[in-house]
Amino acid sequence: MRAQTELTFETTLLVRDACLCLHAQRAARALARRFDLALKPVGISSGQFSLLMSLNRPKPPSLGSVATLLAMDRTTLTANLKPLERRELVATSHDGADRRVRLLSLTPAGRAVLAEALPIWTQLHAAIEAELSDPPRLRSDLVLLSR
Repeated sequence: MRAQTELTFETTLLVRDACLCLHAQRAARALARRFDLALKPVGISSGQFSLLMSLNRPKPPSLGSVATLLAMDRTTLTANLKPLERRELVATSHDGADRRVRLLSLTPAGRAVLAEALPIWTQLHAAIEAELSDPPRLRSDLVLLSR
């Protein structure tokens, strides 16, 4: 039998102040809100920007490789693709060598939206980095945690 841990309010405050997961989630939500607001005139969200940018490659990537890059499961990625496909910003095709593999590509309209969004992202990203004490260190630590 395990010893019972006392759940005091002080414990709650300790977890609130120390929890890396909580702080990462809060920061991610705050950043997403800022980018969502900035990208609204282009008609995409911060998540859609990341997804569209992940498709900006010389050769169409597979759904699986994009899901891995974005740290999403395939079902969530498929759901996130649907509105972009309906707006004809993204096209899906099958790999000629393996019909089970879905390939994703930007359409000309998707490239246009991404090109319009990039200066907005660049400006806001620079402003956010200016607020931080050590952006390269934060980025490398986040990459380390995301492995």
